[in-house]
Amino acid sequence: MKRIITALIISAALAICTPCAYALSKIGSTGSEVTNIQSRLKAWGYYSYSVDGIYGWRTAEAVKSFQRKHGLTADGVCGPATLAKIGLPTGSSSSSSSNSSDVELLARIINGEARGEPYTGQVAVGAVVLNRVRSSSFPNTIAGVIYQSGAFTAVSDGQINAAVTSSCYSAARDALNGWDPTGGAIYYYNPATATSSWIWSRPVITQIGKHVFCK
Repeated sequence: MKRIITALIISAALAICTPCAYALSKIGSTGSEVTNIQSRLKAWGYYSYSVDGIYGWRTAEAVKSFQRKHGLTADGVCGPATLAKIGLPTGSSSSSSSNSSDVELLARIINGEARGEPYTGQVAVGAVVLNRVRSSSFPNTIAGVIYQSGAFTAVSDGQINAAVTSSCYSAARDALNGWDPTGGAIYYYNPATATSSWIWSRPVITQIGKHVFCK
């Protein structure tokens, strides 16, 4: 009898803990993870509806299309394998791995520099900041890169202190999770407003929205 009770307790514990060990989004789910899933799928052309953080049938169909394209089981559920392919955290501990102050600061510079840009362009600005952090030519912290003298117009004109839109927070988290739409760029500029002859001389990687991203 004791063995049966013990087995039941263990089974119940596993049933409680297992869903907590991995992120899982499916029809009926809501929240920031769903927003991130929708944002990425929309940027990649799988999802064409509102990014509302609600996992409905349209989101599930978009997920199925993504899964089929990437050789995954097309069940419309974002479990660990699908989230990994999308590039989002797959464990409860990893979802909090990015320091909240880094998210806040990165979101502020994205907001100041690119809040009028498409979502991919917002992520791209965050990626440039992180690419600079990794480069030996720049400071090795997010704050150091952002506040380097003359580095960002948003710091100079005070736009870094403007109210931050929700998409910029999502873009900051996406960049911190490794999404780099720029292909490794460490500079960017708006051709319509850039006056520096030096920035025009940099090798161009891609253009997203109004910004040209370069090496």
